[in-house]
Amino acid sequence: TDKVHQTPTAILKGPEDKVQLNCSHTVPSYNMILWYQQSAQNTALKLIGYVRNTSPTVEDSFKGRFNVSGDAAPNKMAYLHIPKLRGAEDSAVYFCAASKAQCFTIPSLLYKNPL
Repeated sequence: TDKVHQTPTAILKGPEDKVQLNCSHTVPSYNMILWYQQSAQNTALKLIGYVRNTSPTVEDSFKGRFNVSGDAAPNKMAYLHIPKLRGAEDSAVYFCAASKAQCFTIPSLLYKNPL
């Protein structure tokens, strides 16, 4: 069966410590791994960032504090790095998810109004 695998399952760290979480999947057509944060204060899942193929993107609200890297291909490894924990602020449940990247081309000029 196809699955997503995240390690370690639990971490206990202190402020200023660094953390690395690992994620892999076995779904042949998937080429994207996304990382989410769920804090105790706000149970909504917040997108931290994602790796599409080997291209990393971090959302603006997490930029400078969190990094994503690695390879989102099947049986490869993608990573979430937190170089310096901020204590309670970063105390949360972290999830990774695998997906197929969706790419769309949006025409820059759909139609022109006649003068």
